[in-house]
Amino acid sequence: MARLVQLYEQLTPQHLDSLHLCYAAQAHFKDPFNDVHGIDSIRQVFAHMFATLEAPRFAVTEQLVQGRQAFLAWEFHFRLRRWRAGQPQCIRGGSLLRFDAQGLVQEHRDYWDTAEELYEKLPVLGVLMRGLRRAGAAPQAQA
Repeated sequence: MARLVQLYEQLTPQHLDSLHLCYAAQAHFKDPFNDVHGIDSIRQVFAHMFATLEAPRFAVTEQLVQGRQAFLAWEFHFRLRRWRAGQPQCIRGGSLLRFDAQGLVQEHRDYWDTAEELYEKLPVLGVLMRGLRRAGAAPQAQA
């Protein structure tokens, strides 16, 4: 697990060829935007991240391991190249990981709230998403 956390926290475009040290050849990766199989496809997801975002980095904040599965809570820090260029952004989420018999990641599923962490921050869509969130929220308890 320590090697995997280190890979995430120190990930750079130059380290993408090291993914095979932690991922099985036919690993499955799914997040709110991608659903891919195979280490080459996973490498492409991360390469796209580096190509489209400025200074992306992960900080693992919690680790839970049970047998051949784990959950990592993380913060993803980055800056957008176009909209709000240069302004720091942070997405909080988690990854459910399942390992094969050799200890390599066989299944990687990322969970994060795209509405709260991304869409609500966009100019036009954000107004709509925040309104939907307020409309669906339970009324505050009266004291």
